[in-house]
Amino acid sequence: MAPPYETSAAGSESPVTVPVVTVDVAAAIDLITSAGHRYVDVRTEEEMNKGHLHNSLNVPFMFVTPQGKEKNPLFVEQFSSLVSKEEHVVVGCQSGKRSELACVDLLEAGFKNVKNMGGGYAAWLDTGFPINTPPHTM
Repeated sequence: MAPPYETSAAGSESPVTVPVVTVDVAAAIDLITSAGHRYVDVRTEEEMNKGHLHNSLNVPFMFVTPQGKEKNPLFVEQFSSLVSKEEHVVVGCQSGKRSELACVDLLEAGFKNVKNMGGGYAAWLDTGFPINTPPHTM
C-alpha cells in the first residue's frame, strides 16, 4: 500500500512523514494552565502585537516580505533557543494552519511533545479565553 500523501501550497505531493497531534482550544487551555505545557505562537510579530495568550513565546514561522509570505529559515533554530526538545508545547497561530506546518518541522527536528492548537488564536478569541492586548494609546 502506498504511503499517504499531502499536497503542498505549491501543488506538489510529498509523503506524509510525521503525524501532528491537533488539540482544540478547550484542550489547549487545560494543557497550558493545568498540565504545564508552554505556548508558542508562530504568528508574525505584528500579529502578536495586536493580542496574544498570556505567557506566550513568539517565534514567527513566516515573515511578510515585499514578495509575499516567506518561511522563516531560522525557525527551528530560534525555537530551539527557547524550548527544549523534551518540553511539552502547544503551538498556535491565527487559524491553526501555520502552527500545523511548524509542528511538522519541529517533529522532524526531534521535538517530541508538540501539539498544534486547532483553530488558532481566532478560535481562542471566539471562546472568550483570556488574552493580553496592547495598551491603547492616545
